[in-house]
Amino acid sequence: MTDVFPLHGMDAVVFAVGNAKLAAHFYATAFGMRLVAYRGPETGCRDEVSYVLESGSARFELRGAVRAGTPLARHVAEHGDGVIDLALEVPDAAAAYRHAVSKGAKGLVEPHVVEDEHGKVVLAAIATYGETRHTLVERSGYHGPYLPGYVAADPIVPPPNVKNGRLFQAIDHCVGNVERMDEWVEFYERIMGFTKMAEFIGDDIATEYSALMSKVVADGTRKVKFPLNEPATGKRKSQIEEFLEFYGGPGVQHVALLTNDIIAAIDHMRQAGVEFLDTPDAYYDDPELRARIGEVRVPIEELKKRRILVDRDEDGYLLQIFTKPVGDRPTFFFELIERHGSLGFGKGNFKALFEAIEREQARRGNL
Repeated sequence: MTDVFPLHGMDAVVFAVGNAKLAAHFYATAFGMRLVAYRGPETGCRDEVSYVLESGSARFELRGAVRAGTPLARHVAEHGDGVIDLALEVPDAAAAYRHAVSKGAKGLVEPHVVEDEHGKVVLAAIATYGETRHTLVERSGYHGPYLPGYVAADPIVPPPNVKNGRLFQAIDHCVGNVERMDEWVEFYERIMGFTKMAEFIGDDIATEYSALMSKVVADGTRKVKFPLNEPATGKRKSQIEEFLEFYGGPGVQHVALLTNDIIAAIDHMRQAGVEFLDTPDAYYDDPELRARIGEVRVPIEELKKRRILVDRDEDGYLLQIFTKPVGDRPTFFFELIERHGSLGFGKGNFKALFEAIEREQARRGNL
């Protein structure tokens, strides 16, 4: 009742991509997502196309330019494929926008109504780090496939042959790489009333060669969680510095997808060509790891076979794995996470994860 910026959750992760049709096929085939909506020249949108895919409550919109010289085309040319919008579903977009702007947020799009035969949606947008934005979506009065201006689309491929026909069911968290972490932590606290959920600094989040700092902000329901990273001083270039260099500034580093069956998801995605970071055998053979994690639903040998990381805290445990960058630039990637009570982010795996990222950096000549 006292939430100054109430949220229903993530509405969509919006990507700018060089070829939206091919990207849609990739996420349908490799990630098991279902195409549900389309917008483009055929629907009256002359400058770009959009494909909307879903998996449970997780929704991606893939936007591609069909003309040179547009803002979307410029963005892809400068930054490569990546996330341009972390859209948030809100109960009252106008009220959320007014509150955000009154607290110092930069307004990008004032509240306005869009409608079609399926109802109406209220949209507004504010700026966050880099060129990323938060579109505020009030969709309680709408029953169409996505938003007005989009038409329903048929699935590209059949659903995966797994339980419920999907590999993941929600967006768990979205991670931003920034140059001044505390500035953006304060932004979310001031603008949206988020609170700091976790903090990782010093040896928690460093390797022999590089380091970073990370803080996690979240809304009161913990439905929306935004870890924020900044580089720290190290002997060599950190993964955050590599991202900032190749993306051309702050942006979304990765999106974590919540799955009920990480084994089935990984097996499907690997067979479809998705590449995951490798983890040395020594990680799984460490007696301290086996003593720390205790009993988990997947035998350690199965985790080792698939290179899945495991961590336990006072609330339970989690299983997680990270893809390699999914585009041409060493920037955006995905995480798959299966939670069993744990609300954490795999603190016990940070060293193994960052060393795996550094091995890939070294192969690219960027460490």
